[in-house]
Amino acid sequence: MTKAYLALENRFRRMNILADIGGMLHWDMATMMPDGAAESRSEQLATLDVMSNELIKDAALADLLAEAEGETLTDWQRANLHEMKREWVHGNAVPGDLVEAISRASTACEVAWRTARAENDFAALLPKLQTVLDLSIEAGTAKAEALGCSVYDALLDQYDPSMRCERIDGLFADLESFLPDFTASVIERQKAEPAALTPEGPFPIATQNAIGLDLMKAVGFDFDHGRLDISHHPFCGGTADDVRLTTRYNEADFTSAIMGVMHETGHAMYERGLPENWRMQPVGKARGMSMHESQSLLIEMQASRSQEFLTYAAPLFKKAFNGNGPAWEPENLYRLYTRVEPGLIRVDADEVTYPSHVILRYRLERALIEGNMKLADLPGAWNDMMQSLLGITPPNDGNGCLQDIHWPSGAWGYFPTYTMGAMAAAQLFAAIRTAVPDVMEQLAIGNFAPLMTWLRANVHEKGSSATTDEILGAATGAPLQTKAFMAHLQNRYGG
Repeated sequence: MTKAYLALENRFRRMNILADIGGMLHWDMATMMPDGAAESRSEQLATLDVMSNELIKDAALADLLAEAEGETLTDWQRANLHEMKREWVHGNAVPGDLVEAISRASTACEVAWRTARAENDFAALLPKLQTVLDLSIEAGTAKAEALGCSVYDALLDQYDPSMRCERIDGLFADLESFLPDFTASVIERQKAEPAALTPEGPFPIATQNAIGLDLMKAVGFDFDHGRLDISHHPFCGGTADDVRLTTRYNEADFTSAIMGVMHETGHAMYERGLPENWRMQPVGKARGMSMHESQSLLIEMQASRSQEFLTYAAPLFKKAFNGNGPAWEPENLYRLYTRVEPGLIRVDADEVTYPSHVILRYRLERALIEGNMKLADLPGAWNDMMQSLLGITPPNDGNGCLQDIHWPSGAWGYFPTYTMGAMAAAQLFAAIRTAVPDVMEQLAIGNFAPLMTWLRANVHEKGSSATTDEILGAATGAPLQTKAFMAHLQNRYGG
C-alpha cells in the first residue's frame, strides 16, 4: 500500500499548479503588464505564495512524509519522496508572514528596477533593494538553521540543491588560476589576426524575430507549447507545457539577440523534455539551476557559436538582412562570435570573460549576505571589482550594478550557477561528441535532432531523480569539474 505517498502526490500537485500560475503571472509582468498594474500584481503573487506556504506547512504533511518512508515505493517514487522532503524543509523554515513580505517587496523592487536601470539611478532603487536584501537574509537565516549550513549556502541551496560555498570556491579558484593569463594570450593573438568585420545595419526587429523563430524550430522547439516575446532582461519562464521565452533586440546589432534566443531555447528544451509522467511532482522538475544553465549554454556557446553551426546560419542571416560582402561569410561571423574582449554587460560577454562576471557577482552578494559590505557601497565595490577582474570600469550604474534583474527580484544565491552551468555544458558536449561522432556535421546542416535526442535521454528525462553530480557522472563519467571547460576554451580559442 502506498496510501500516504499517494496523498502526498495529490498535495504536491496542487502546490506545483500554484507555482505554475505564479510563473505565468511573472512572465506577464515582465513582458506586457502595464506599469499601473504593479500593485495588484503584487497582491496576486503574494496571495499565491501565502497559499503555497500554507499547503507546505499543513501539520498533516509531516506525518504523511514519515508514514510514506515505510511504504513500498518504486525508485522514482522514492526519489520523489526525497524531493518532497527537501521542499518541505525549505517551506517550513520560513514564517508565512515573511514569505508574503518577500513576495510583495521583490515584486515592487523588480518594477522599480526597470526605471532605475534606464535612468542609471541606483539611489532611487536603494530603499526597495535594501528591503529585499534584508528579507532575503532573514529567510536565509531561518533556512540555514533548518539545513545546518551558512546563510549564503541556504540561499544557494534553493537554486542548486546541496551545493555549498566551499565547493564553489574550489571550482572558481581553478578558473582564476587559469583564466587571466589565458585571456591575455587570446586577446593578444586575436589582435594579430585580421579584425572581424561587423555587418552593417540597421537590422529590423521584425526580421531578427523571424530568424529567431526559425532557429528555434531548427533546435526542435514546439510552438504549440510556447512562444517568444520581448522583455527588459531575457529569460525563460512559464511551465513545462507552456514555455515562455523572451529576448531583447538592438537594431544596430543582430548577433546578441540571436544568441540570446538560442540560449533561452536551451532552457526551454530542457523544460519541455522533463519526464512527462512526473510534470506536477518535485521529482519532475529540473535538477537545479546549474543543470538548467548547462542546457542553455550548451545550445548557445557549445553548439550555436561553433564554426559548423555558423556555416548553416550565415546564409540565413545574409538573406534575411540583404547582406553583401565578406562580413556575412561564416568565417567572419565565427570570428565575431568568438571575439574575446572584456565588456560591461554579462549577458553579452564572451565565454572566456564571462566567468569573471559571475565571480564578481558571487563575491559581492556573499559580502552583502554575510554583512561584510553595505548595500549603499555596492556601486563603488562593483566598479572596483570590474576594474580588478576585467580591466574596465562602468560609466554608469545601468551598465554596472543595475544591469541584472536577479537581486531586485529576490534571487540571492543564484549567480554561481551560471559558471557551474558552463562547466557542466562543456562536460556534456564533450560526451556528446564521443557518443554522436557526426554531431558537428549535423549542426552544419541545421540538424539539432541527434544532439537533442542525446540530451533528452541523458539529462532532460532524468528530472530531479538524481543529483547534479550523479546525472553528470552517468552521462560524462565525472562529477562537476573545471577540466572539460578549460579544455573547450583552449581548443576553441588557442591562447
